[in-house]
Amino acid sequence: MLLPDSAGRDTHGRLRVGDCDVAGLAAEYGTPLYIFDEQTLRSRLRSFRDAVHAWPAGGDVLYSGKAYLGLAMVRLLIEEDCGLDVVSGGELAVALRAGLDPRRIGFPGNNKTEQEVAAAAEAGIGHLVIDSDHELAMIAARPAVPRLQALLRISPGIRPDTHDFISTGQLDSKFGFSVENGSAMEALRTALTLPTLQLRGVHMHIGSQILDLRSYPAAIQMMATFLQQARRQLGFVADTVSVGGGLGIAYVDDDDPPTVAEFMTTVTSTLQAALQAQDLPLPALIVEPGRSVAGPAGLAVYTVGARKQIPGVRTYVAVDGGMADNIRPKLYGARYQPLPVVDGDGGSARELVTLAGRYCESTDILAKDVELPRLDAGDLVAIPAAGAYTLSMASNYNVSQRPAVVFVAGGIARLVRRRETLDDWLAPEVGPPIPA
Repeated sequence: MLLPDSAGRDTHGRLRVGDCDVAGLAAEYGTPLYIFDEQTLRSRLRSFRDAVHAWPAGGDVLYSGKAYLGLAMVRLLIEEDCGLDVVSGGELAVALRAGLDPRRIGFPGNNKTEQEVAAAAEAGIGHLVIDSDHELAMIAARPAVPRLQALLRISPGIRPDTHDFISTGQLDSKFGFSVENGSAMEALRTALTLPTLQLRGVHMHIGSQILDLRSYPAAIQMMATFLQQARRQLGFVADTVSVGGGLGIAYVDDDDPPTVAEFMTTVTSTLQAALQAQDLPLPALIVEPGRSVAGPAGLAVYTVGARKQIPGVRTYVAVDGGMADNIRPKLYGARYQPLPVVDGDGGSARELVTLAGRYCESTDILAKDVELPRLDAGDLVAIPAAGAYTLSMASNYNVSQRPAVVFVAGGIARLVRRRETLDDWLAPEVGPPIPA
């Protein structure tokens, strides 16, 4: 099912999420509108959390904030006893402002600034993920107090079955220290000499939107072999490992992603067997789900405007959003399966259309050649599985304003982020006063 867990249609064919009428929400808050189903968010987090709590050495679930982040999301994480994975000083500040325990924060990233490293140290976060020799040099130059907790990001040399643009675990990647060329062991050797650092273990993340789990056992086996070599060569025994995230979701009916349970069983069984085979103790386990939590929970809602029919070629149906709120189709060819918000006659004739955005780019297409009931100006259309890597990558292209965000649960809709205004866009502008 592509829609959020609580979604369904009433007897009049009106789409409901969290027991709230989607058309009613669009009328109240305007479109484009992003609706997040709290039931879906919480159920996904609990599935990961329960599996980690069952791991013999314990661990943590650090939701990957780059998928979607806001104060309401962080507060939900606190309620669900989960932490947060941040990749910038801005994300760190949001987490702290929302009241998250800094010890439940991990901070990866391939080019952190000195200010970000300092902020992480001063906040006392759970761990920094060291990603480069440059970062090691910054840490070496820091005062010995406070001492940074850290993991070392290793690249296991595994390319998962996903789009090249979101594959990160192979040798040719900007992320991490390569195991296969020896740079990971040299970085570990250096890290262990730094009095400003307490290295707790290693981190890996092989990619995103992974639908075939076979790459994880291979990567985990490489990690275990590296840890065995680290103990033999350097006397280092990890007390924590992170296997990252990357679990994919369904965007169209043809997608068949593994469940959270299947993902966690693959990770934990492989990791336990691989470490025991190397006679290594079990470390605490960290997982970093993002898309698999936020993606299925999010629904984007648009209002239809213009239609353009090119006989024998294509019919375009334009909506009031597009690449400014969802860059994924343009960025790496992401597919979606739109549906009408109100479908009074589910058996009505359907037509093949291309759902186009309103922005000044020919490639501003949200969904190409999809079957939908006829849509005319003023109709509402929804895109399921829109909760991840949409708003977090949204822009003000064409001086557009980012959409409002609503969380829904039990018939109650909470506006958690208002729609931006032109004044918001103008606020950073500097120069001579504009005449009244």
